[in-house]
Amino acid sequence: MKKQKKRRPTPTAPTKSTAGDVMNTSVVTVQEDVTVRELAALLTENEITGAPVVNQRGRLVGVVSVTDIAQSAAEGGDFSPRGDGGLFRRHDLEGRASRGELRDLHVETAGLPVRDIMTPTVFTVPEHTPVAKLAQTMISGRIHRLLVTRHGRVVGIVTALDLLKLLADRK
Repeated sequence: MKKQKKRRPTPTAPTKSTAGDVMNTSVVTVQEDVTVRELAALLTENEITGAPVVNQRGRLVGVVSVTDIAQSAAEGGDFSPRGDGGLFRRHDLEGRASRGELRDLHVETAGLPVRDIMTPTVFTVPEHTPVAKLAQTMISGRIHRLLVTRHGRVVGIVTALDLLKLLADRK
């Protein structure tokens, strides 16, 4: 009887997962005319950090995120205490506002429509795009979410967190 040679285990081949395999099909969209305040409530309620923006016809017109909200607030510069209506400039608050006054401040841009703060560039990928290509696109574009399309229609979303989860599951 001939002794069989033991084979070394072959390294695991990288998975051939695609955007369609890892995408979240529950895409929360936001209308371009909702206010930043309403957007913040929507993002908080759905425990997400961004969403695709659609116009009245449902056409994709941009993407908006908590970063866009923060950037808008930082660039706006005008702040108002709730209920007071008086405007303060950012430099007027330095060293003069109590902790309670600071807690009660809200950014005047909260009433702006989302279209005014969104990023009009939308990154989409077909559902058959390999996961490695998704990661490369996110890294090179410095973006956190990709919309997945089939025949030109959005069918899902892949976020940076989705890719991290995939990596963690591979252990």
